[in-house]
Amino acid sequence: MHIGVPKEIKTHEYRVGLTPASVRELLGQGHEVMVETGAGLGIGASDEDYRRAGARVAEDAETVWSTAEMVVKVKEPLPAEYPFLRADLTLFTFLHLAAAPELARVMLERGCVGIAYETVTAPDGSLPLLAPMSEVAGRMSVQVGAWYLQRSQGGRGILLAGVPGVPPGRVLILGAGHVGRNAARMAAGLGAEVTVLNRSLPPLRQLDAAMPGRLRTGIATREAIEQELTRTDLLIGAVLVPGGRAPTLVTREMVRTMPEGAVIVDVDIDQGGCVETARPTTHAEPTYVEEGVLHYGVSNMPGAVPRTSTLALNAATLPHVLALASKGWRQATYDDPHLAHGLNIAEGKVVHPALARALEWGEP
Repeated sequence: MHIGVPKEIKTHEYRVGLTPASVRELLGQGHEVMVETGAGLGIGASDEDYRRAGARVAEDAETVWSTAEMVVKVKEPLPAEYPFLRADLTLFTFLHLAAAPELARVMLERGCVGIAYETVTAPDGSLPLLAPMSEVAGRMSVQVGAWYLQRSQGGRGILLAGVPGVPPGRVLILGAGHVGRNAARMAAGLGAEVTVLNRSLPPLRQLDAAMPGRLRTGIATREAIEQELTRTDLLIGAVLVPGGRAPTLVTREMVRTMPEGAVIVDVDIDQGGCVETARPTTHAEPTYVEEGVLHYGVSNMPGAVPRTSTLALNAATLPHVLALASKGWRQATYDDPHLAHGLNIAEGKVVHPALARALEWGEP
């Protein structure tokens, strides 16, 4: 199969779909890989590194897209890439189509196949391709939040760790999945006062067992969220609905009750966000203030640490890339029901039930 790896064009996105090591594995199984020039520079991989691995290097994105049977990316196509989508193309990347109905419509109209990293499952029902980036984003959310709590960055002037005689900062995390657990670990490690709210008990029990005495847990009712927000310095949104849109758990009125200069890091913004006042931002312009609260809504947080993120992502995606390349999308998803859960759009139809509900286009 001919596999294409274009350079990511999202603002300050430095990750790349395949590393030279992954390219070498594909070449070893008889496939061909074309990489756009400069695609790997963000992770320290030069064009020559890709050539040594056996890839061809193209001078422009159009050449990569037009010759590929399957394109392997990191982030969803942006409008400048929409013209490259076509009926005989398989796209394997993060898509988050529930929050991107325009992209979903373009993919449907053009008839391409879209397999989303974020909905591929494991035998235990977990999301193994989303997990590495969730771990990165969860850990980064506390790091980012701590930075923006500094007065010079527009925050309250709070040190999350506190000092002797001064209480630590208060962190509220909504969601106890991969993002929430990693955020809790980082925040507790800094010495912050950490509260995690989730809608079901089992993940909270796991957190409590893993970090006894280091955090508080509770059920994410409206009342509990309202009570916590009035004393929260850093709010981290970490809600996940596989294939769907994140529910709004924090309304504008709730944000208004937070202390002035508090910080919101809505990690699930690429799925619509769980905070009503949150909107997507970029690494170039990451924050804005609304209702007296600093909001951070960068939708590709792991792109800021591209080497770590790309290596972690490739470790998870490569087996599926190999299967898709060797069998084609139809046979590969037939043979592997967990990969089949990644199939969002195919041949002009929405095939993922949660996505169909989120887009309100009816069940597939």
